[in-house]
Amino acid sequence: MGSLLLRQTILLLACCAALSGCALLEPRTGEPVGAEPEAALPAAPVAAADKNRFELHYAGQSVIGELQRVSVEGENTLSDLARAYGLGFDEIVAANPDVDPWLPGVGTEVLLPTQYVLPDTKRSGIVLNIASKRLFYYPPAVEGQLPVVYTFPIGIGRVGWETPTGATTVTDKARDPNWYVPQSVRKEHAAAGNPLPAVVPPGPDNPLGRYVLKLDMPGYLIHGTNQPYGVGMRVSHGCVRLYPENIEYLYPEIGRGERVQIVNEPYLLGERDGELYFEAHAPLEDDAVAPDERLAQAVAGFADRHRVTIPARAERHIEALTADARGVPLRVYAYDAAEYAERSIAVINSVQPDPDAPTLAEVREMIDAAVLEEEAGMLSAGDAADMAE
Repeated sequence: MGSLLLRQTILLLACCAALSGCALLEPRTGEPVGAEPEAALPAAPVAAADKNRFELHYAGQSVIGELQRVSVEGENTLSDLARAYGLGFDEIVAANPDVDPWLPGVGTEVLLPTQYVLPDTKRSGIVLNIASKRLFYYPPAVEGQLPVVYTFPIGIGRVGWETPTGATTVTDKARDPNWYVPQSVRKEHAAAGNPLPAVVPPGPDNPLGRYVLKLDMPGYLIHGTNQPYGVGMRVSHGCVRLYPENIEYLYPEIGRGERVQIVNEPYLLGERDGELYFEAHAPLEDDAVAPDERLAQAVAGFADRHRVTIPARAERHIEALTADARGVPLRVYAYDAAEYAERSIAVINSVQPDPDAPTLAEVREMIDAAVLEEEAGMLSAGDAADMAE
């Protein structure tokens, strides 16, 4: 039913555009002059929506959640807000390019990119979109209830240690695991003057955290972390990291043999209630596929799936929106790159001080170190490419 409604909407928009010179896609000017409207009082913030669980109301729905915004209080950083609202560090920074991640300032409104276009792939088991740095989990449907999807931010492999794409399964799982450090990782740390033992036992120094899901890809895991402030970044040696509270939920839900799909989709088109949405992320630096090819795949895949033709003007608009890749779903036919600001919902600031959390300086040092490590990986990858040539 959703696809039929979307086809009707797109067809109607295309016909109206032809008859009215695309007036629907242009900002209106010359509004009638009348009495100045009374200024409306801003709505009081409401409780934030569920940050992980979303219902799918019909088969064709491919957009979940709502955009939200929150006012900074006290010494909140974007890292604090990201974890409180189920976001990763990179995605909240990308959505707020003009806000200082460390000193956003009391009263600053921060956009929470808590609306998501679902990856264009089979909806079963676990789906990892490494381009958006998010995990989507589709549990088995329960008779008489709406199907649901859970989503969590993830950390992925940095340049030179890429998280691979493809289909795989969960082959094993462990609570409070030992970390058997790969020889390549030990060699890298030794060269940096930070040698590692062959085995790291369970505990606060174990980077796997408390829960591990082993994949049928040798050396690759989905796991927790002892450094949650790096979730949502390219910081690992290829494994997938989640916040401790997220892997704690996921661990008992996932059995051996669970399907896992790893995709790389920086550009996503979706629909909800007949509206066409486009979500753009900056392509991964080491992506072997060109951005324009990724975009063409996304547009063609959506058109084929819904059996619609996207008007050329809308395609050009979508292409233009890739230049400002904030990871925020935009309504294509609103034809305004900032239309999301009007529909974001003000929510209550729910950041809870953590007495065991590292200091701001320590968090900043950890994330800066992760960024430097990623840049070093990019340099190493470039050196290797030069040598190969």
